[in-house]
Amino acid sequence: MLELALRGSHRYWLWMLILAVLTGGAGAMFVYQQTAGLTVTAMARDMPWGFYIAQLTFLVGVAASAVVVVLPDYLHDVKEFGRLVIFGEFLAIPAVILAMLFVLVDMGQPARVVNLFLHPSPRSPMFWDSVALMGYLFLNLVIGWKTLQIERYGIEPPRWLRSLILLAIPWAISIHTVTAFLYCGLVARPFWLSAVLTPRFLASAFAAGPALLILLSLTLRRLTGYDPGDLALLKLAKIMAYAMLLNVFLIGLELFTSLYSGSPEHITPWVLLFWSFDGIVSPVVPFMWLSAGLAIASIVLIVRRRTYGRVANLVPLAVMIVLSIWIDKGAGMMTGGLNPSPLGGTTLYFPSWVEITMGIGLYALGTMILTVLYKIAVTVKTP
Repeated sequence: MLELALRGSHRYWLWMLILAVLTGGAGAMFVYQQTAGLTVTAMARDMPWGFYIAQLTFLVGVAASAVVVVLPDYLHDVKEFGRLVIFGEFLAIPAVILAMLFVLVDMGQPARVVNLFLHPSPRSPMFWDSVALMGYLFLNLVIGWKTLQIERYGIEPPRWLRSLILLAIPWAISIHTVTAFLYCGLVARPFWLSAVLTPRFLASAFAAGPALLILLSLTLRRLTGYDPGDLALLKLAKIMAYAMLLNVFLIGLELFTSLYSGSPEHITPWVLLFWSFDGIVSPVVPFMWLSAGLAIASIVLIVRRRTYGRVANLVPLAVMIVLSIWIDKGAGMMTGGLNPSPLGGTTLYFPSWVEITMGIGLYALGTMILTVLYKIAVTVKTP
């Protein structure tokens, strides 16, 4: 079916050319970074994780969110999601690929990632995260591709396909659970040392992922005419809304516990994120206020019944949720978790031009993969 991606209008090929050029920029930055070393990034001894790992956190959540359309369709027979499932599964594929690529570019010597499998360490969350991500990528590739083949050629689905689909549901939850373990297992980082971090990750994933899928579905409707149905999008919006409410509630629990405890180790990260600490103002402060403002504004829209009157009303809500969670799980999680250091030091961090250019290029690569997959899916589903 790959030949279906080779047919398109001039606009389609112009779009792919732009993405290819941006991807080439990421390749050039990777070569430059490997030649000059990680000193070209803004990371430092006390700031070993930055923009790259922040994208891992967000993208794994987007990948895991495919379960919110798979589970209702296959387990609860909610057929409204039938025209949407394949696009949720195909969204997970570039999300997982990008998540792994961002880890790769974050490593000073990427070849060492092979050691994870040559010398596996079952006690390492990183090992299990790698296994979970690659397994989830394989499941979505096989399930999505086979589902399209069945629809295109009108053949009977094999028995093993349903088993893979049922396996993919808990696997989707596991990938973000293990990612959260990477953070909350670090005892010396009080901001991350919380049992609430894992459900907070999952709640934010089930809000941002559906929000992104709604925006992509509306874009497909406009550009290709493929319509997953207003009812499906409105049902997905309700899942997104409840997940966002839960996400904000869990953040509130974290904030209350930190402030009410009076523990400086728990209070300082929050102060640094939203105000200043010892006269130091972090570059992420305005972004965190933006994230908080967008979250509050999204709650206002969520509780308004008028929001769900028309699908078009969901656009501002979905944009707010995606941006708010992207900032919080990126800038907030990195700066808050790594400051102050175990020795009490504070490191100001803002991505360098190399990191930003690399990020734009990698997201362009992911968009290119997504475009190819969606092009194939739309062609099959609209003969």
